[in-house]
Amino acid sequence: GKYLLFTSARDFNPVYSQTEWNHAYTDMSRIYMVTLAKETPSPFAPENDVVKTGDEKDEKKEDDNKDIKVDIDGIQERVIDLPVSPANYSNVTAVNGKVYYNVRSSSERGSKMKVYDLEKKEETELGSNIMFTISPNGKKMLVRSGGKWGVITLPSSKVNIDKAIDLSDMKVKVDLEAEWQQMFDEVWRHMRDFFYDPGMHGVDWNAIYNKYNELVPHLAHRSDLAYLMGEMIAELNVGHAYVNNGERPQPERIQTGLLGARINRDKSGYFRIDEILPGASWSNSLRSPLRQVGVNASEGDYIISVDAVPSKSTDDIYTLLNGKAGQEVMLELNSKPSEEGSREVLVKTITDESSLYYYRWVQDNIRKVSDKTDGKVGYIHIPDMGVGGLNEFAKHYYPQLTKEGLVIDVRGNGGGNVSPMIIERLLRRITYMTMHTGQQEGDPNPAGMHVGPKVTLLDKYSASDGDLFPYRFQVKELGPTIGTRSWGGVVGYSGAVPLIDGGSIITPSYAPYDKEGKEFIIEGVGVVPDIIIENDPSEEYKGKDAQLNKAVEVILEELEKSPVKLPPIPPFPDKSGKK
Repeated sequence: GKYLLFTSARDFNPVYSQTEWNHAYTDMSRIYMVTLAKETPSPFAPENDVVKTGDEKDEKKEDDNKDIKVDIDGIQERVIDLPVSPANYSNVTAVNGKVYYNVRSSSERGSKMKVYDLEKKEETELGSNIMFTISPNGKKMLVRSGGKWGVITLPSSKVNIDKAIDLSDMKVKVDLEAEWQQMFDEVWRHMRDFFYDPGMHGVDWNAIYNKYNELVPHLAHRSDLAYLMGEMIAELNVGHAYVNNGERPQPERIQTGLLGARINRDKSGYFRIDEILPGASWSNSLRSPLRQVGVNASEGDYIISVDAVPSKSTDDIYTLLNGKAGQEVMLELNSKPSEEGSREVLVKTITDESSLYYYRWVQDNIRKVSDKTDGKVGYIHIPDMGVGGLNEFAKHYYPQLTKEGLVIDVRGNGGGNVSPMIIERLLRRITYMTMHTGQQEGDPNPAGMHVGPKVTLLDKYSASDGDLFPYRFQVKELGPTIGTRSWGGVVGYSGAVPLIDGGSIITPSYAPYDKEGKEFIIEGVGVVPDIIIENDPSEEYKGKDAQLNKAVEVILEELEKSPVKLPPIPPFPDKSGKK
């Protein structure tokens, strides 16, 4: 009752970027205390170490059970920082003169559990990746560590679960009818209370409840409930309104091992490697199995057997790779459809080839644009507006800053929230030029800036923040947009709301509107490109990308009208004093 504890972001220690001269702030928070009553001393106040005389009586201890006193006047001046390192703190709990908390630092993986002893003035680490809850009487702690649960006395050193709680026979009898009704009601109420539009898009939400609630007693499976709730919230006609299924019977999924190649059965009965996806051997996520060092497989080679089972014994080679995802398999390879002269190699399969196909597609587009423009124009594809998309942008933007033009492709962009960061870089304009010793040409400043025309490609799969990117591109007049109308879903949400059985719902809770304040934008309509052009699926399958070709055509026209010329290095100053 003497102190209020809180976390606050008050530390500023910038981290400088290695891609450009820019910064970010991380690990900004500490734990702070505020004394509630003016007369309450700081636990870190200097102590009087003068030895008391024998006839002095001990001061009467303060009664901890009296009513809590809070002096609002001057409370902001009574904030005390706990002497802990700046990081990210959570689950801060004070009891018996100690403060327990979880802490996560940007420089470390995982979280730590620690305790600060206010009397000893010292911090102690209690373990890694531990979650805890302290009992109301402050004597026991429920902890979870390494998948085990335990009840322990309040620790002052490393947490050790001597006797884990046995959950193996823990069962709960669930009234599914009552549980499903509760979840249905909760979803309806959450939409009612937190939907961004209090008018619910003009829908009579009470009538919608009555309409769909009649079906709840007739549900026979959890997936039926998910479907029913999905249909109910679909009445709002908005993009980001989702229902995620909960606890239900699910079959075991068996993953097939993949080889990162196109493989077809030859008339001989053996399977021929028609194409090996290129990949990148230096990347774990882009490693193509048949291109691993030492495998030496070639397009046109035959797979004679898989783990000693002849490939011609099956009509589908993947039946021999069933259940072998991420495992090493023994392939027998030969340049001809015969066992004679074959060789055996160990290959580690992968679980998903999509990243290899994507990598090949991007590299092909880079080459196409470069070839058609004599190397003058660069190409960047941004697959989403999350970490992956930001990484793809950084990988391809900075190496292509010296290109005269840029094609920025957000077709198939699944959304996220980083489009403002990308647009900010594309908006940069020259302030001055900088030259370094020995340079024949200067560099534009600010750094990380591309000088020259830009175009953006979009399609019906440019979604959410993938909608907003071309919209920003148009409003900021960065260049022409080309392709087809985008998805049209920009009413956003701030996270999923959990349901009792592990399912969740997502409620659209904020929406963008135009800078004039006239109307909400994009939702249900999409972004219409300046130049509308559709790709013919059959031509696209053959490798012809009409949208990309149009982008190259447009940007070459822009370069012809306004060639990119950076200011030359001027004459150096004469400071000799001679005239």
